[in-house]
Amino acid sequence: MKTFCGRANPTTGALDWVEESEEYDYHQEIARSCYADMLHDKDRNEKYYEGIRAAVSRVKARGQRVVVLDIGTGTGLLSMMAVTAGADYCYAIEVFKPMAQAATCIVERNGFSDKIKVINKHSTEVTVGPDGDMQERANILVTELFDTELIGEGALPSYEHAHTHLVQTGCEAVPHRATVYAQLVESDMLWKWSQLQPIEVDGNKLQPPPAVVKCAGAPSVCDIQLSQVPPESFTPLGPICTMFSVDFSKPVSSAAQSYTAQFKAQTSGRAQVVLSWWDIDMDPNGDIVCTMAPSWNYSDPRTYPWRDHWMQSVYFLPVEEHVSEGEELNLVGSHDDYSLWYSLTHSEQNDVKVEKFRPCCTCQAHLVWTRPRFGELNDEQRTESYVSALRSILKPDSVCLSVSDGSLLPIFAHLLGSKKVFSLENSGMAKQVIEQVLHANSLKHEVQLLGIRPEQLSLADLEGNQISVLMGEPYFSTSLLPWHSLFFWYCRTAVAQLLHPNATILPRAATLYIVAVEFRDLWRIRAPCGTCEGFDVSPMDEMIQQSLDYRESWEAEPHPLWEYPCHALTKPQPVMTFDFTQCVPEQPVNSEGTVPFTGRGRCHGVALWMEFQLTEDITVSMGLTKPVSEEGVCEWNPHRKQGVFFFRSTRETSGDGREDLSYNLTFEPHTGDITMDFSITEP
Repeated sequence: MKTFCGRANPTTGALDWVEESEEYDYHQEIARSCYADMLHDKDRNEKYYEGIRAAVSRVKARGQRVVVLDIGTGTGLLSMMAVTAGADYCYAIEVFKPMAQAATCIVERNGFSDKIKVINKHSTEVTVGPDGDMQERANILVTELFDTELIGEGALPSYEHAHTHLVQTGCEAVPHRATVYAQLVESDMLWKWSQLQPIEVDGNKLQPPPAVVKCAGAPSVCDIQLSQVPPESFTPLGPICTMFSVDFSKPVSSAAQSYTAQFKAQTSGRAQVVLSWWDIDMDPNGDIVCTMAPSWNYSDPRTYPWRDHWMQSVYFLPVEEHVSEGEELNLVGSHDDYSLWYSLTHSEQNDVKVEKFRPCCTCQAHLVWTRPRFGELNDEQRTESYVSALRSILKPDSVCLSVSDGSLLPIFAHLLGSKKVFSLENSGMAKQVIEQVLHANSLKHEVQLLGIRPEQLSLADLEGNQISVLMGEPYFSTSLLPWHSLFFWYCRTAVAQLLHPNATILPRAATLYIVAVEFRDLWRIRAPCGTCEGFDVSPMDEMIQQSLDYRESWEAEPHPLWEYPCHALTKPQPVMTFDFTQCVPEQPVNSEGTVPFTGRGRCHGVALWMEFQLTEDITVSMGLTKPVSEEGVCEWNPHRKQGVFFFRSTRETSGDGREDLSYNLTFEPHTGDITMDFSITEP
């Protein structure tokens, strides 16, 4: 059955009604899942297999029949490991229906249907008894319910229920134990992702609102590839602390709890950020350990096992605190059933209370601005580019209109001497945040914030003034892919009748760039698995490809490439330019051509990004921030996501001119989409 669905178009701003299959959401989730990444995680798979073998051996040594409960079975891999290790029977629980169907197919293909029962339910709905889903309680509990934060996928409630209803007392568990680690650090780079810093504009210092400074910030974890954060960008203020452990072989509580690690400050500094990760012991003795520690915590970083399904966590303290070398500190880690948070107390504060509720944003800024957006607003070099561009075009009689979400550009324009400044803020929450910034800097009436859409704007809203400067970063909260920022172009078109004949548009144009790349690791999330630890998991590959074929394989997908090192195999190539001084055209715009491969390697796909030409002399890049080095090293803008078009099959390139990257892109004005096709050809 097909249904009409209303989907907000991030490029045109329109609400598009499209006919979608009832399975559309399933296909979306499967296509963008990390199942392949998990199965390519050799370290994880080998440690689980070793732990399962040891657990089965311990139960058999007691003369017991081995019954395994596998919660969150996914492909059924861990259940097949258990049966191969000698388990008598496995109950494999998987709540996501398409995945449960794939697991059933994989189990059958590998010849385990008589010993593995796949149950398509949430584990808390599973029943035990003669007429139940399980005939008996299990004596081995195998799970993979973890996320980067360890407990964010509901591991604690699931374990709590399993021990009460589904497994025997004294059961074995794989993993047996999890331990959470944390380190208190000072880091200007990371702190700028959480707090708005003072901003210099032509001798004026724009101050952040007090409510933002005092706010505890967004409650959600910031999960990143911490290995890509250079150690020189932070200063450890204390040791790596063991915060707490959870023994999964015993009853587990999901109740809120707090734990304290006491230590002396290693150096003086500003306590701002907590870096955190966890490891899991697959056996009671802790001989089989799978750790999420970042690469710089390894004695030999080259042995670091890359994975994207489990990363590391960054937590921001509610307030920045100065600490002195040698000072006794208490780092307090608290959790509820789904999340973690940290706070800092001093040694004299011995009575540490359980924090029942996680901190939440009270200023609204942390709800309007994402963490990368905070980093972008605090980027001094970027700010200087926009201020310099504005300074070059503004005049004392300038009437400015800003079109961007939660932008400081209109405030910059006022401070630079514009006569009138208006700003479109369609989001009520974003409007309130900018009002706070204006109020904190005694500029309450200097910028007129209009809570309307561009097509609703009238001359009356502009107090009878024509727009002489239309400006935007552009930044829009709904943008995912680089070309979604072309919404600025559609806004420019919508207000065309209100522009002065000699109006200046900033940015004046945008250019879409491409470069063919070889990823160090990111390729794993889209690479077929075939077999994993000797088991045929190809039905999962087929399921993912089917979902990709549904739509996703025609498109690029967004990734923050600063977290995923890659090697350029071609020179960066401009492939399409959008002239904002003109309205959006009526007809499609096509661009096709070839780019010679100049680097040797395995081409996994193509990276895409936008560069905005603010003025004739000033350009800002949302992608590469420096020229590609002779070795092909790429440095990416950390504040925006770039697009990645993955090839279905990879190919080695010689880099000696024998291969070209062929491209064919079409911009469809009525939908705002850019369709694309890339291939590797020989001249």
